[in-house]
Amino acid sequence: MAELFTISLIWSTIRLSTPLILAALGGLFSERSGVINIALEGMMLAGAFTGAAVTYATGSPWIGLLAAIAAGVCIALIHAVASIRYKADQVVVGTAINILMLGLPGFLSGAFFLSSGSTPQLPIEQLIPRAPIVMAFAFVPLTWYVLYRTPFGLRLRAVGENPEAADAAGIDVAKMRYSGVLLSGALAAIGGAYLSIGQASLFTRNMTSGRGFIALAALIFGKWRPVETLLACLFFGFTEAVTIQMQGVVTLPSGEAIPVHFIQMVPYVLTMVVLAGFIGHSRPPRALGRAYEKER
Repeated sequence: MAELFTISLIWSTIRLSTPLILAALGGLFSERSGVINIALEGMMLAGAFTGAAVTYATGSPWIGLLAAIAAGVCIALIHAVASIRYKADQVVVGTAINILMLGLPGFLSGAFFLSSGSTPQLPIEQLIPRAPIVMAFAFVPLTWYVLYRTPFGLRLRAVGENPEAADAAGIDVAKMRYSGVLLSGALAAIGGAYLSIGQASLFTRNMTSGRGFIALAALIFGKWRPVETLLACLFFGFTEAVTIQMQGVVTLPSGEAIPVHFIQMVPYVLTMVVLAGFIGHSRPPRALGRAYEKER
């Protein structure tokens, strides 16, 4: 029984970490380029809704996944244009996107499916429960290689650390930042699509439940590095898996079961504790959040 519990816990950790890994890696590309991306939550919601809706319409989860990526890139483009071209406050832009995506999927679901709460149920053969998991773990070494072993990664890190010096060296700062933000939208959307056509079989309102913010916390905890960020995501996934295992098992001294809502709070409380305790010890890219004005 204990062995089954352990295997179940490990599998749950991997499964629950997958959307966090994908979103956090997306945030890494954006923030390494110097653009704060708290819109990961909204990008995940865009991917989750679009993936489920298009899969239902076409019968193909792969078309649904591609559509989800396109939706995430579109949302990321809004963030990029506002933050890079028009130099709006990046935190405000990200917050606005998150608020927009809390309501827009429900509105579209009501318009297309006559239900603002969820999209129609998908049959099991139209789900892709394992492919995003493989993608998430494959993207970690790939991200490391791109960041540290390719000219693209060198330029991306350069514009996030010192855009003035990068510009003087002939690097197009705006182009690199656009690339970073759009990559973040694509990866976060895959994480969102995994929730609706991988873990579940439909989209439900606000189904990300703050995972975009947890992914951002994991990115900070991982010091904006791929491997460390993976470990942080696994840690948060493990806490969520333990939380699920605790429901109905852990009791108060009186013998009564602890209310489920209190147990479900654990991952979010832990996120705040980690941010409060570690954010001062993690050095972000030097130009993170700073708009760059090209000298003429």
